[in-house]
Amino acid sequence: MKYNTRNIGIIAHVDAGKTTLTERLLYYTGMIHKIGNVDEGNTTMDKDIQEKNRGITISSAAISTQWKKDDTIFNINIIDTPGHIDFAVEVERSLRVLDSVVAVFCASSGVQPQTENVWFQAEKHGISKICFINKMDRIGADFFAVLNEIKTKLNAAPLALQIPIGSEDNFEGVIDLIKQKALYWMDENGETIIEKEIPENYKVEADEFRLKLMETLVESDETFFETFMNSETQISENMMIEAIKRACQTRAIVPVLCGSAFKNKGVQPLLDAIVSYLPAPNQLTSIKGKNPATEETIELERNEEETFSGLVFKVVIDKHMGKLAMVRIYSGKIKSGDTVLNVRTDENFRISRILQMQSNKTLTIEEAKDGDIIALTGIKDAKTGDSLSSLQRPVVLEAITIPAPVIRVSIEPKTNADEKSFGLVLAKIQEEDPSLVVERDKQTGETLLSGLGELHLEVTLEKIRLNHGIEINQGKPKVSYKEILTETRIHREKLVKQNGGNGQFADITFEIGPRDHNEIGLEFINKIKGGVIPSEFIPSVEKGFREAMENGAINGYPLESMKITLLDGSTHSEDSGAYDFEISARDGFRAIAKQCKPKLLEPIMQVEIQSIEEYTGAVTADINKRRGIITSIDERSGRKIFTAEVPLASTFGYISDLRTLTSGRASISMKLSHYALVPDFISNTLIT
Repeated sequence: MKYNTRNIGIIAHVDAGKTTLTERLLYYTGMIHKIGNVDEGNTTMDKDIQEKNRGITISSAAISTQWKKDDTIFNINIIDTPGHIDFAVEVERSLRVLDSVVAVFCASSGVQPQTENVWFQAEKHGISKICFINKMDRIGADFFAVLNEIKTKLNAAPLALQIPIGSEDNFEGVIDLIKQKALYWMDENGETIIEKEIPENYKVEADEFRLKLMETLVESDETFFETFMNSETQISENMMIEAIKRACQTRAIVPVLCGSAFKNKGVQPLLDAIVSYLPAPNQLTSIKGKNPATEETIELERNEEETFSGLVFKVVIDKHMGKLAMVRIYSGKIKSGDTVLNVRTDENFRISRILQMQSNKTLTIEEAKDGDIIALTGIKDAKTGDSLSSLQRPVVLEAITIPAPVIRVSIEPKTNADEKSFGLVLAKIQEEDPSLVVERDKQTGETLLSGLGELHLEVTLEKIRLNHGIEINQGKPKVSYKEILTETRIHREKLVKQNGGNGQFADITFEIGPRDHNEIGLEFINKIKGGVIPSEFIPSVEKGFREAMENGAINGYPLESMKITLLDGSTHSEDSGAYDFEISARDGFRAIAKQCKPKLLEPIMQVEIQSIEEYTGAVTADINKRRGIITSIDERSGRKIFTAEVPLASTFGYISDLRTLTSGRASISMKLSHYALVPDFISNTLIT
């Protein structure tokens, strides 16, 4: 017997039945002994209180299980990912460490928007896919319509390995086009499969789809083409399976199966397909990384003999075990007690325990090797995207893309008693979800929480309430403006104070105004001659101006940039000190800044919208309405890609508005591009 690994993700739109399918996969592989259901809130993968209440998956759960086929035991690591766009970072970090995915479709709803979005995310990572058309027992189930949508909406080459026997209430089983047999699930739990001859009334259809299967393989696999053209060779089942495996792993085709997970039909053939067609880690190309010191590319073979490399794709804080780092091992192996390097922090740490995740349970193992997905204890400062490597050969792996937050609200605990634990809880949730940003507003002192969408923030605040018992008040969404000076002035500021004994004295003359070429930060030029201000006081003048920039002259927003030229000054032999010059710089800024015609700057988001042709007019009109400027419209994989620059103030509610506008057929991603002047007609309403 040999062991073999498959790392798979399960992706789908909300409500396509993927958590139910995962439950069945675990049941038939012997991982669980009672089937759970989402409707009853007793599934293995959804353990979070909100996941049970909302009936949706929020954080990607990881679980390891095993499946035996033809005397080989396969180790399958399954990651069940969320179907909602607001949890895009969960999907992204899962896809980053997986080798292949099972895309689940509802037989009556077909290819839905979020499946499209996640599908193209998977395309970006270049991973193999298998499709499972689920809910064949549902009203309106149509296998062939979904098959066509996979082709047209996802630009894929679907290869039906099965066709259904009946649909809706009459769904009885499937016809295996490779074996040319009809499969029926006889008992309630679907454990007994009976093979029969293909029913007479399905023979024509079965022959037609088997021929299509052969033709597609001839087109997509050269080896099979040569065998097929050799008239003396009889095409065997094994030849077909090998050809499907090659074509699936080069992503030329996407095998398609069907069934009803809820009715326990069609799951075992899917498990067979996962281990037969999807790649094992060592069948993938070598992993590329960089030497952190020289930036040179390093190639690592995916085997046990290679030096160790791994990627932290998630951090989980467990009540009993503390901080767990979820790690995908790409090369080499580790044992408990080994010392490894966190390349980002340049710190070594000793691995205290290696855990195999089994949803909410864990199993301690002594050793883990390339291809394994495990959890490590004892990594203090681990963050999502950290590269781990051997001490002898540090290597930085490609990091995980974390989308920039697009919405922020002010939050505070309802009671003062929760103030202390509030800060600790916020630090904890930020560690677990790096797409959340917690910061303090310098002007108001408020705590601001930023995230990827309204639902994302709602779920986070609910999590704080349910899991930590803290009730929260929240404000309205906010924009962080900045200020800029638009004209240059010269000013003299003199500080003279007598307090009895030593007084305070500082005298400076400076030019203040905007920087050249829109550069950011403070440009400080010292033109003092003849030591009229001693050189040891100059840094204090610069420090005073730097601090003054934190509170601008209009509304107290920070200044994005400023140019100061120190021209002249004088000191008092006894009363002058470094701190006096710092105060003088701050006072001088306050006195003159308003005369430099300050203006407001607003954050401009670079927005990318993926949609389909028919919504082009609606999307364009909506961007214009939001004071946005379209910079490009491209086409990729049959979808329209709009790139635009839109003021952040106009993006609140954008995600939900866009969903409504396009019937959910569009996805949007935003990141901060730059700051730009606020038009006068808007800034007049903002200046208090």
